[in-house]
Amino acid sequence: MAVGKRIYLKRHMPDKEVMMQFKNIPASNTCDVMGRNAAMNPRIRLVSQPKEQMAVGPALTVKARGGDNLALHAALNIAQEGDFIVVSNEEDDTRSLMGEIMMAYLRYDRKIAGIVLDGPIRDIDEIGKWDFPVYCTGTTPGGPYKEGPGEVNVPVSCGGVSVNPGDIILADPDGVIVIPRKDAPQILEDAKKFQAADESKLAAAKNGTAKREWVEKTLAAKEFEIIDDVYEP
Repeated sequence: MAVGKRIYLKRHMPDKEVMMQFKNIPASNTCDVMGRNAAMNPRIRLVSQPKEQMAVGPALTVKARGGDNLALHAALNIAQEGDFIVVSNEEDDTRSLMGEIMMAYLRYDRKIAGIVLDGPIRDIDEIGKWDFPVYCTGTTPGGPYKEGPGEVNVPVSCGGVSVNPGDIILADPDGVIVIPRKDAPQILEDAKKFQAADESKLAAAKNGTAKREWVEKTLAAKEFEIIDDVYEP
């Protein structure tokens, strides 16, 4: 088997009914119930203008050589409607991985849910206006190579987070989180409860009934010193 040059055509897929329910929960709430340990590095940010705040889909993973998009082109050929393409790029930021032509193919022909790239794109003057979720690290006019190696539908690291093929990608204006496919049902239930509690806290913050006693208790437990005086240098 040609490790480093593999393209898997199949992957385990998440339960669609479970996956789509995450669209009703902010990514921050879902991330919080996963130990606040599922968010991609904020260097990966939203650069387009999707009309819908939330985007969700099963990960179609691409392991690219830094600055090379041959494996990404392979993924374009097998992407299905509703997929969320996730591209690992060895954290390279010197070359764009794709531009308007490739992005238009994904948006209009393949009809994917969105794309996340741990690297730059180009043609932001057009892509930046699109109603299509595009997350990347920035822009550069420098184009990619098409030499490989690379792999498709294998485990990758994107934005500092592990992503397996078929994991659920949830993205909103705050950024991108990864929900492990096998754990998704339990995470969904936990996230629903957390969201309900969060909404109650927000209402209390607005109407003057917020409970802040925990701050003093925590400071005392951590042995902070409260000094009723000014600092003198």
